Amino acid sequence: MRPDPRIYRDNGEGLIDSFEGEEGRIGVLCQRHPQVSGESEDAAAVIPIENGGWVLAVADGVGGARGGEIASHLALEQMARVVGSEELPLRERVMQGFEEANTAILDLGVGAATTLAVVTVEGGIVRSYHAGDSEMWLVGSRGRVKYRTVSHSPVGYAVASGVLDGDSAIFHEERHVISNHVGNREMRIDVSPPLPLASQDTVLLGTDGLFDNLKEAEIVERIRKGPLRLAMNELSVLCTARMAAAHEGQPSKEDDLTLILYRGPRRTRARGPGGTSG
Repeated sequence: MRPDPRIYRDNGEGLIDSFEGEEGRIGVLCQRHPQVSGESEDAAAVIPIENGGWVLAVADGVGGARGGEIASHLALEQMARVVGSEELPLRERVMQGFEEANTAILDLGVGAATTLAVVTVEGGIVRSYHAGDSEMWLVGSRGRVKYRTVSHSPVGYAVASGVLDGDSAIFHEERHVISNHVGNREMRIDVSPPLPLASQDTVLLGTDGLFDNLKEAEIVERIRKGPLRLAMNELSVLCTARMAAAHEGQPSKEDDLTLILYRGPRRTRARGPGGTSG
């Protein structure tokens, strides 16, 4: 029997989880804003699908009061329900999940909204879908960023067009402004091409609590190899330190922090005659 979807949110104690499936290893980190009580407005979901695959998702709610918290959780609930149905091809299910999440949040009638970034993992191929400034990266074991989504924000578009350097953009005064989200009658969904996974590639899904506090090289160096739980611990410690105190030349922005790491299944080396390695 297929496992149930897992939806994660930090309620104040921090949360790190990691596990393995047929299609690879997954790690989840959720960490609440250091100065805000109650539950995080961020949330994450790990949704098992047919043939051992996964749908992974992060959401960062906006809207004030409890609106952001409700919107992010509702978006992930709708996504989990729709993609688990198997009635349509996976790509169509994910797109429908976005649309039903958008409708459900608009129907709340309280002005709530959320970013939503989703990755499907199926047969050694990943594909990303997103609305907002939560990001997906595909990183090789030697540290090359093979793919990175473009944040739906003026700053994100400036980086993508080469007007702004990615690390310089962290300090831009309008970095927090987004131009697209779930809970918007004009929501749009960006979809990546199918991306083949090399054996030690790492997929990162994260909210802006990560990308507003760490530069690209700092993130890549910690996720490109080694145990996923160690990578998440190191990212958590460094982000916490950055949020606690600003230093010249380093980013610092207090926020919720949520991320998912994915790496493909472990591969054993072929054995030669007599049991020796080939």
